[in-house]
Amino acid sequence: MLRIAVPNKGALSEAARDMLQEAGYLQRRDTKELVMMDPDNQVEFFYLRPRDIAVYVGQGTLDIGLTGRDLFQDAQVGGSAEEIMALGFGRSTFRFAAPIGRFSSQAELAGKRIATSYDGLLEDYLATQSVKPEMIVHLDGAVESSVNLGVADAIADVVETGSTLKAAGMETFGEPIMQSEAIIIGQTGRRPEGLDVLLRRLQGVLVARRYVMIDYDVSRANLDRASAVTPGLESPTISPLQDENWVAVRSMVKKGDTNNVMDELYDLGARAILVSAIHAIRI
Repeated sequence: MLRIAVPNKGALSEAARDMLQEAGYLQRRDTKELVMMDPDNQVEFFYLRPRDIAVYVGQGTLDIGLTGRDLFQDAQVGGSAEEIMALGFGRSTFRFAAPIGRFSSQAELAGKRIATSYDGLLEDYLATQSVKPEMIVHLDGAVESSVNLGVADAIADVVETGSTLKAAGMETFGEPIMQSEAIIIGQTGRRPEGLDVLLRRLQGVLVARRYVMIDYDVSRANLDRASAVTPGLESPTISPLQDENWVAVRSMVKKGDTNNVMDELYDLGARAILVSAIHAIRI
């Protein structure tokens, strides 16, 4: 049975639950549940603090974990665990910030105090930049307040919209430390039974979210041009119609391109253009 760690709360928790449900796995209904069995899929879910997931996976207590890339790297589990798959949600940027106009580059942080909730991640990054701060101040939250309260000269934190920083009179500076998103992690070099099925299902969810199915009728004279507009992942499906001069076409297109594709097809003479959602897929 595959043992999977899932965030029990926070920004990643709800999105992780939705994705796993779309992939066909049972998920808890009560947020107080810490363990849940899915016997039909031979999976057992453990709901843990996102920061702890990399530790459990790295030590081999659990097989697989769903966490953020920033949290995974901050856990400093060495080579015992590795990123297996990016999941496309929970995107954020880890950056330096300070009161407006105070700093312009990371190099200026030498000898300064930096507050963060991600000590390990920050230490590793500063080592690659040959920047030695006076100290790294660990805070579990409200990092933005540390400068105004005199605890630090700058901060390093996860930035999503930047509105919180702006409200605190701060701005980001220098290059981003890292780009983060939700990821699947596992023990390095180990492929437990059930992992390939999980990854295949999650990949199917990602594709289904990005694509829609488009169906339309088009004359054979315009088929080549229409097929060029909707090439699909491999090639479109072509079916004959009762009128031998026309065919029905079915293909996958990117969701964001849908209306432009429909307009192009209509201009080529295609008719009965229908778009439908894809709920599940295997590539």
